[in-house]
Amino acid sequence: MQPLDVGTKAPDFTLKNQHGETVTLAHFKGEKNVVLLFYPFAFTGVCTGELCALRDELPKFSGDDVQLLAVSCDSPFSLRVFAEQEGLEYPLLSDFWPHGEASRAYGVFDEEKGCAVRGTFIIDKEGVIRWTVVNGLPDARDLGDYVKVLETL
Repeated sequence: MQPLDVGTKAPDFTLKNQHGETVTLAHFKGEKNVVLLFYPFAFTGVCTGELCALRDELPKFSGDDVQLLAVSCDSPFSLRVFAEQEGLEYPLLSDFWPHGEASRAYGVFDEEKGCAVRGTFIIDKEGVIRWTVVNGLPDARDLGDYVKVLETL
């Protein structure tokens, strides 16, 4: 597993969100920078903490110039319950089937565990990866890093 490098064109994907709506990365090209966040599983401690921290700071990660997309291999049905339970109003995308296809394209799928690792990619309006960080499964990411990078775009 080798995460994509900065400067790489971000692979396009089309996934269902927690409401069953189709979300395509290419839709944001030319319009918004994208914070693409892969996480292992809904309802787990570290993931819930990270996604709720994003919820609490959402204006920094979602608006006219930036779109937050969070991706896991959970089913859309699980993601809907998780979003409702935690008050998450941004798109939670299901990489459930074909299982882990988007996570694999970004080099953040753990074949042994069957889930994405904690990988974040900031993609500019032209569809190029401008920043990335990958943490181990038990290690939460620092949201302050995202803000600093977004301010440079």
